[in-house]
Amino acid sequence: MNGDLAQRIGASLDRSVRDEVAAYAKRLGEEAGALAVLFYGSNLRTGSLEGVLDFYILLPGPQRERIWPRVSYREWDHAGERLRAKIATMSLRQFAIAAKGLSRDTTIWARFVQPSALVWDANGEAREEVTQALCAAAVTAGRLAAAVGPARGTANDYWRALFRATYKAEFRVEKPGREDSILEVNAEHFDGLLPIAWNAGGMRFKRMNGLFEPLPNSAERRRVLKWWSRRARLGKPLNLLRLAKATTTFDGAADYAAWKLQRHTGIALEVTPFRARHPLLAAPGALVELWRKRRA
Repeated sequence: MNGDLAQRIGASLDRSVRDEVAAYAKRLGEEAGALAVLFYGSNLRTGSLEGVLDFYILLPGPQRERIWPRVSYREWDHAGERLRAKIATMSLRQFAIAAKGLSRDTTIWARFVQPSALVWDANGEAREEVTQALCAAAVTAGRLAAAVGPARGTANDYWRALFRATYKAEFRVEKPGREDSILEVNAEHFDGLLPIAWNAGGMRFKRMNGLFEPLPNSAERRRVLKWWSRRARLGKPLNLLRLAKATTTFDGAADYAAWKLQRHTGIALEVTPFRARHPLLAAPGALVELWRKRRA
């Protein structure tokens, strides 16, 4: 992997986080017997502890579940603060495979070309593996950006084209211009990243007066677009499979739903043992209770 890219990604992963976040990551990593814990999302950028902290726990060994990652929700009272976290868990090995674009998944490399911090790791070897995986994510994202972007344009033109394509492939609705907000709030992260990723991936390009012009041969561009077409078609079905799995395997789903409900409506619903164990079966009763409290 290109040394410039590895150096840049390594520096990005080393960004400082609040002590509470570092302590939570350490707790999660050690409990799981993990190799590394990544922290990402809006709270990384703002430094806030409000809302939900987003973590990826990366485990040793092969990937066990066929549909990954496994998602859970946890709350932890630490230093007088209640911390809430949404946690995705998968093997580091599968994470690296996905970052290289070698799986059907589109979410890993598209998500982790954006900022993240390596807030806990088991050892230096694990840190190096994560760094290399995120370098691969940048190369994968950059290669697709060149294929779906304009013949000539600014770096942001290519990133916009990339995020528009990946959001379209996912089973979620984003507000128009979401790609612009990503680039705006993470301007420092993306500044200069594209040419470094292209160089690391062995891509030829011209640069003049702030404009880039990729120079892939036609066969290479067709190969990338064919690669993307297969994954774009599978994006929504794969998202649906993950949602279906989450209805039965989302640890802490009832607590998460209750917290979201109280945050948005001000109405508190008790998470009974039955609701915690069987959130789907308990949902009708919870909806009735919510309806009654809203009418009260």
